[in-house]
Amino acid sequence: MGHAPGVTYETALWARGSNVVVGIDEVGRGAWAGPLTVGAVVIPQDRRIYKIRDSKQLTEPEREALIDRVKEWAVAWSVGHVSPAECDTMGMSRAQRLGARRAIEGLDLEVQHALVDGAWDFVGTVNTTTIVKGDAVSLSIAAASIIAKVTRDRIMREAAPHFPWYSFDTNKGYSCPKHRAALELLGPSTIHRRSWANITRLPWATVSGSLRTREPPTLF
Repeated sequence: MGHAPGVTYETALWARGSNVVVGIDEVGRGAWAGPLTVGAVVIPQDRRIYKIRDSKQLTEPEREALIDRVKEWAVAWSVGHVSPAECDTMGMSRAQRLGARRAIEGLDLEVQHALVDGAWDFVGTVNTTTIVKGDAVSLSIAAASIIAKVTRDRIMREAAPHFPWYSFDTNKGYSCPKHRAALELLGPSTIHRRSWANITRLPWATVSGSLRTREPPTLF
């Protein structure tokens, strides 16, 4: 397991008077199905929590064990979902901005600064610091990555019984041999992103609706 993320960035911002600093991370950008999910977490200045890491460094059981602790510890947390249809309509850049806006609005706080994982500021509405591999060095971003990842994974596991051919319970909507084979045989489901290149090339791409699938419950 890697080094624990710290609060160097947060402490510098707090010292300059930015009391409400939010960590932002997204998951699902490269998935073929399911929502894009953006996590937002405001951590307390006077209390720490142990065992938080970038969500990619943790196993699924480890993330599940941590998420309730993170939610209870945080000053505020939120997730913003962007549906597959919205991702198709607006493209990924705008979808990321929409997800970030929804996540920040869900905090119900006046955010003064955002720490964003990656090199691109997809927040745009508040002062932002982008940090490459930020989920490995910023405690706020690492906490956001756990909340975003666990929330989206749960959505995909809940969707799996409604679309059993695509193995969403294991691949979470991402590429894998079983997922690719199901797409080639059956075409996209109602929660696939139909504008993705691998889907637009399918022979079923022009078929209205989806074969052998049914509408899922409201998941996001």
